[in-house]
Amino acid sequence: MGKIIAVANQKGGVGKTTTAVNLSACVAALGKKVLLVDLDPQGNATTGYGISKRSVEAGTYELLIGSAEAKDAIRKTSFRTDVLPSNTRLAGAALELIDMPNRESRLRKALAPIQQDYDFIFIDCPPSLDLLTLNGLCACDSVLIPIQCEYYALEGLSELISTLKTVRRRYNSYLDIEGVVFTMYAGRYNLTLQVVEQVQKYFGDKVYQTTIPRAIRLSEAPSYGQPINYYEPKGKGSEAYMDLAIEFVKHNRPRDPQPRRRHARTTKPETA
Repeated sequence: MGKIIAVANQKGGVGKTTTAVNLSACVAALGKKVLLVDLDPQGNATTGYGISKRSVEAGTYELLIGSAEAKDAIRKTSFRTDVLPSNTRLAGAALELIDMPNRESRLRKALAPIQQDYDFIFIDCPPSLDLLTLNGLCACDSVLIPIQCEYYALEGLSELISTLKTVRRRYNSYLDIEGVVFTMYAGRYNLTLQVVEQVQKYFGDKVYQTTIPRAIRLSEAPSYGQPINYYEPKGKGSEAYMDLAIEFVKHNRPRDPQPRRRHARTTKPETA
């Protein structure tokens, strides 16, 4: 049964979509079966894999409202990663979901039939707390949190942790923190080191050793519709995301051959 990881942060501009696109591609390059779900109406993860948003006839919007199944919406790419795309139609889903039954768990239900086909399913969540993000958090097993090394990132992080606690208590008792990864990292700045110290105090070994540097090529790659490990295979951005992928896969080595069963937990879930 594939593990589902939501890439989320309520603060925008922290490298969330960049991480979702490039980490998924690098994990796939390591031989894993990977699906990337674009849950952001901006559709940047979709175009980051070279898929035109105008060509999306069935995507995450259709999944959420129930007019398409995941197997019919998945797009194969030349980068070893499958993509469940989105476009601007998804922006209206938050309003349409309000009156639907089980509105917070519709994505989880939609992904269930194809979950066994993948080792990892990454969900690129919107940079806000709405019904789309809530669906992502209810569908996932864990949350990967990209953090930009600046003061305001700490404020956004505290809000996200509060949200995770609420989701765990009310909707998804299995929700765990996959890890925290520092993006746009510049170790020569004192502020960077201060943010790192504060985050490490709170999250401990949940913080990835790999950091993602500021790199022009990381910003350029989406305009060419390629993950960084294809756009510039030997660049520092590609090397960083490949190191992160190796660390990620190492942390997710199988320990229990039995698949986890949702709603069968009898012990009290850990708090964030």
